[in-house]
Amino acid sequence: MIDWRARMDAMATHMEPAAHAPSFVDLFNPLARRMLGAGIPLGPNALITIRGRKSGLDRTTPVALVEIGGRRWVIGTFGETHWVRNLRSAGEATITVGRRQEKVGAMELSHEEAAGFFRDLVGPYVRRMPFGFGRWLIGSVLGARDILDEPVAAAEHRPVFELHAA
Repeated sequence: MIDWRARMDAMATHMEPAAHAPSFVDLFNPLARRMLGAGIPLGPNALITIRGRKSGLDRTTPVALVEIGGRRWVIGTFGETHWVRNLRSAGEATITVGRRQEKVGAMELSHEEAAGFFRDLVGPYVRRMPFGFGRWLIGSVLGARDILDEPVAAAEHRPVFELHAA
């Protein structure tokens, strides 16, 4: 029997090159990985470890872990990066926050669900941050102002995964 989902994922992988984060991320990630791995808190950042879809090796990268109302999400802020594709393929990961590790399952939100997430949860949360810090961080630093200003458009190219205990 043909696994059509796997074939479609493989075709998408070959048709569209992985997105690449801004150059500051390439500089920041190794430092953030070390600090987060040592248990030093860096705001909402956590480490996510996912089995590579091609190599089968565990890959670890820093991500922003959004926690609101007892639920958790990670956002592919820079689009179809390797960690996003790996998480989509694996459907599970290990989240490390401080010294605590937790195995989680991941469910990608639909376009409509992601737009609602940006509009109804992220937008109000960021707007409550003091001194416009959240808007500056999302807009100027991460280049993701569309999450706040155009959540439907942002959902087109910024995947969102809800995490749950595995």
